[in-house]
Amino acid sequence: MEKFRHIVRLMDTDLDGFKKVPYALRRIRGVGVTLGWAIARGIGVDPNRRIGELSDEELKRIETALKEPSKFNIPSWMFNRRKDLETGGDVHLMGSDLELRIKQDIDFMKSIRSWRGWRHSLGLKVRGQKTRTTGRTGRTVGVQRKKVSR
Repeated sequence: MEKFRHIVRLMDTDLDGFKKVPYALRRIRGVGVTLGWAIARGIGVDPNRRIGELSDEELKRIETALKEPSKFNIPSWMFNRRKDLETGGDVHLMGSDLELRIKQDIDFMKSIRSWRGWRHSLGLKVRGQKTRTTGRTGRTVGVQRKKVSR
């Protein structure tokens, strides 16, 4: 058995070595617990092991599974970009690629002047929620009573 690692570097993210594999993978942007479980089972690693206990070869398998999840029998409904507009296929993005693609999507919506694009650009609610009291950022606004003088 290799030496235990307290911090594991994977996909440009520092992971806590004491956490179990699916829960440690959750720290990577674009990976949730469900996908973490599926990847651990897909590559043959026990999901209940700590990620700090894994060998270099197992970590490389996890990294390749994160980059190409379709090759490890991960179902396409777990991907975060199904039927991508540019490629036409099912893609799973992580890290800075995901952030960049989200920004490009919002810019595209703004360029075609859609309602969603404008709401995203203004930082307002997009899906028809009420905005009178909820969704406020910064200091909250409340009602103050006037002092009664007698």
